[in-house]
Amino acid sequence: MTIGFILNGEDVVVRTDADIRLAEILRVDFGLMGSKCGCLSGRCGSCSVFFNGAVTQSCLIPAFRIRGSEIITIEGFSQTDEFQDIVSGFSRAALENCGFCNNGKILSAEALLEQNPRPSREEILAGFSGVRCRCTDPDSLVAALQCVAEIRQRRLYGRSA
Repeated sequence: MTIGFILNGEDVVVRTDADIRLAEILRVDFGLMGSKCGCLSGRCGSCSVFFNGAVTQSCLIPAFRIRGSEIITIEGFSQTDEFQDIVSGFSRAALENCGFCNNGKILSAEALLEQNPRPSREEILAGFSGVRCRCTDPDSLVAALQCVAEIRQRRLYGRSA
């Protein structure tokens, strides 16, 4: 089947079988390697993308569901100021990531900050519940996201959170 959708701001078309997963389409057909196929059951978050504005595990989305949708991968998101805020905050807070989970953590951070620019500890932990990785302890994740929130507030409003 032929499927048209928006990928990282560009209209694209792919020919594929209806049951092929979006994670595979991104990697094989478009060479976008940021979404990694980890658990293939939606539990690890390593294949996260923005799917019609929401963080979604691309391993759970069959090709037939992407027709007419808008998908932003970590590669597309990395071109934004918001991405730079997150990377800077993670670095400043010395958040260590294994590399496999980066895209899930970065996109989850953005989704959370879009909803709430100053999230509480509980909201941060809930916002990252879809990203499972042993490389980061919860306290480090909370500290990192609080640092990102401060950087974002300073960039947008010239003041800290």
